[in-house]
Amino acid sequence: MKSLRQALRSTRRTAVAALAALGLGVGGLVTLASAPAAHADTQICDQYGSTTIQGKYVVQNNRWGTSETQCINVTSSGFQITTANGSVATNGAPKSYPSIFNGCHYTNCSPGTNLPAQLSQISSAPTSISYNFVNNAVFDAAYDIWLDPTPKTDGVNKTEIMVWFNHVGSVQPVGSKVGTANVGGRSWDVWTGNNGGNDVISFVAPSAISSWNFDVKAFANETISRGMAQNSWYLTSVQAGFEPWQNGAGLAVTSFSSSVNIGGSSTNGGTSTGTTSGTTSGGSTGGTGSSGCKVTYATQTWSGGFTANVTVANTGSSAVNNWKLGFTLPSGQTVTSAWNATVSPSSGAVTASGMSYNASIPAGGSQSFGFQGTSTGSTASPSAFTLNGTPCS
Repeated sequence: MKSLRQALRSTRRTAVAALAALGLGVGGLVTLASAPAAHADTQICDQYGSTTIQGKYVVQNNRWGTSETQCINVTSSGFQITTANGSVATNGAPKSYPSIFNGCHYTNCSPGTNLPAQLSQISSAPTSISYNFVNNAVFDAAYDIWLDPTPKTDGVNKTEIMVWFNHVGSVQPVGSKVGTANVGGRSWDVWTGNNGGNDVISFVAPSAISSWNFDVKAFANETISRGMAQNSWYLTSVQAGFEPWQNGAGLAVTSFSSSVNIGGSSTNGGTSTGTTSGTTSGGSTGGTGSSGCKVTYATQTWSGGFTANVTVANTGSSAVNNWKLGFTLPSGQTVTSAWNATVSPSSGAVTASGMSYNASIPAGGSQSFGFQGTSTGSTASPSAFTLNGTPCS
């Protein structure tokens, strides 16, 4: 968003951090006690009021950008904005972010959450969201994914991923458009910037999406591939809601689900459906002299798709610069997204090339990358690899 929005968001982050120090989280009540659970519909008009639903998600009013009244009606499956008074300039920050979340947000953690969790340990993070939109408001419908180098439960995270399912009116994400991407089988416009408090990468749908099941890791992996996060960082929360600038009554999240699977746990929902069956295959030290290499290729597979995590070890006596790993995908496998490397073409004999930040493998060291793909046939692993043309057998 333009500089004014960045400045306003920075002001909000500073204010919220101060409130958090006094025991008031953005999504919390005045005390640090757990928010009360909603059974029948619950009406929330308090600025930062919140409640829990289904015993595992927090719903928050989160009216941080205006002094005008905003109320939400919380149901057993989501929430609806019932009152949305006032408006703010569309070249600045929005009025609020009423939302539902899994994880921790300014010390307010959802019941039983296993977040924060390190990205490298997450096998999948399936989620689903359904929205109800209105035409008489200026808003975006945003799914937020928060990442940080440390397992934070309070304060501003380093990187915010925003997935814009819809937007109405003359509003735009923080920063500027830097290109496009295919994530989760959909095309997105990609924007990057900084709001004065944290880095922001936004994925903007070219047309409205009212309901979708997907894997949060696909967006985290794309963010890693663009150098705005690392696999050693932590996922601290996922949130779904609205940023209204003008009006907003009637906007609703009608359903939401989120889970985070660690290691080889079963996967459900999202782009990873069915039961995870992990297989691991790796090469051994190959070549002679200064060109030895070893490849470990570990997959998580499900009906119709898979992810692969690949580690390339340099067992030789000198560094391998501008590394390129060649291998052939079994028939029927197609790469849809990758992180920490580019993989081209998408099927058949492919080459994985390191990014600018991991283009060298020192002697005795290694680099890791991964990719997600679809499969209409075999889910077998490649049988052979070459590193800069040298076989790793």
